[in-house]
Amino acid sequence: MIVSLCRDCLADTPPEAARCRTCGSPRLVRHTGLDTLAIAHVDCDAFYATVEKRDNPELADRPLIVGGGTRGVVTTACYIARTFGVRSAMPMFEARRLCPSAVIVPPDIPKYAAVAREVRKLMYALTPLVEPVSIDEAYLDLSGTERLHGMSPAKSLARLARDVERAIGITVSIGLSSNKFLAKLASDLDKPRGFAVLLPADAAAFLAPKPLSYLPGVGRVTQGKLAKAGLRIIADVQKADETELLRQLGSEGSRLFRLAYGRDMRPVSADRETKSISAETTFNSDIASYRPLEKQLWLLSEKVSGRLKAQGLAGSVVNLKLKSADFRIRTRARSLADPTQLAARLFEAGRDLLAREVDGTPYRLIGIGISSLTAASAADPANLLDPVSARSAEAERALDRVRERFGRDAAVKGIAFRHKEGD
Repeated sequence: MIVSLCRDCLADTPPEAARCRTCGSPRLVRHTGLDTLAIAHVDCDAFYATVEKRDNPELADRPLIVGGGTRGVVTTACYIARTFGVRSAMPMFEARRLCPSAVIVPPDIPKYAAVAREVRKLMYALTPLVEPVSIDEAYLDLSGTERLHGMSPAKSLARLARDVERAIGITVSIGLSSNKFLAKLASDLDKPRGFAVLLPADAAAFLAPKPLSYLPGVGRVTQGKLAKAGLRIIADVQKADETELLRQLGSEGSRLFRLAYGRDMRPVSADRETKSISAETTFNSDIASYRPLEKQLWLLSEKVSGRLKAQGLAGSVVNLKLKSADFRIRTRARSLADPTQLAARLFEAGRDLLAREVDGTPYRLIGIGISSLTAASAADPANLLDPVSARSAEAERALDRVRERFGRDAAVKGIAFRHKEGD
C-alpha cells in the first residue's frame, strides 16, 4: 500500500492527492516502503555555498563558487553555477571559463563546522545512531524510534529537514532505505530539498544500467581492472558467477557482487571518528623560495588550528605535504611531545619540516595537517620550563577571542604581512 505524507506540515495525505489537504503544499513524498524503512542518508545541499548565501542574501540568485586561486579547485558550487557545468574538484580556471559571472568566495571552514554542529545536534535529537561521513553528511539509523517520537522514521526525517531549514537556514536532501548503500543512492535522486526512497526489491533493476563507479570503492583504477575482466556496468557484475568473481578478485569480488544487488550489511556506527584535519593551497605560479612558502604555511596552520578548535580536538602528529611542479608529492611528519591545537605550534613543526625540503624545487602546492587526534582537554599543557612558549600560547588564545568578537580580519599575525608579492 502506498503511504503519502506532507513534508511541510507532516500530515498524512491520500496517495492520489497532488497537494496536501491540510496546508496545500505540493511537497509530498509517497512510497510503498515509507512506513517500513529506517536507515537514512542526510546530505546538506551544496553546503558551503548554501551557508554563504544564507549569510549574504545578495548572493541568493547569483552563481556562487566556494574556492579560490587560478590553480586551485572548486570546493563547492551552488546549483545555479552547476547549470553552467561547474563541479566540485574542478580546476578553478576551468570553472571561471565556464561561468565567468560567478561570485567566488574563499572557504570559511570554522564557520561551516559551526553550522554542521547545529545540524548534527538536530540529528542526535532523533537517534543516537548517527554516523558522520563528512562535515555535511551522515547516516542515521532510526530503528525503534517510533514510540519515542510518536511517528514513523520517515515522518521524523521530514520533520528534521523542515527544522534544519527553519532553524538553521540551509536545506538537506534525504535518502531512506534498508541499508547505507541504498540510502546514499536515494539521497542523490531528488536534490536539492529532496526526499527519496529506494526499496531493496527495486535495487537490482535500478543499479543494472549504472556504471561501476556507483559502487563504493570503485574508482578509475579499479574500473580499468574490472573492464579487463569484461565488467563495465553493474549488470555485468549481476550476471557474473560469484564464485568466479571471488577467484579473480578475492574478497573484493564478493563485495562487488553483493553491492550490485543492493546488499550492504554495514551497520550505522556512531563510533566513526575524524582521523586527521588538514588544509592545503595550490599556488597561482610555482614557488621555490623559502619565505613565500613559509607565509603560506602559516596561513594554512591558522586554518587547521581553527578547525581543531571548532571541533574540540587536538593532535600530536604534524604532517607536511608538498607537490612539485611535475606533480610529485612529498610528505613529511613530526610527532609532538604533547597534543596541540595552536597554530603557532603547528607552524613551528611544519616550518622545520619545510626547511629541509626547500632545495630549489619549484612547488605548486603546500599543505599541513595533524593526526593522532584526541580531545581538546589534553591540548597544550602548561610548560613551566618554557615561559616563552606559554606566553605565545596565551597570545594566540587572546587573538582568538578578539576574532570571535570582531571577526577574523580584526587581527592578523605579523608573519602574514612579512612577504609581499614579488619579494
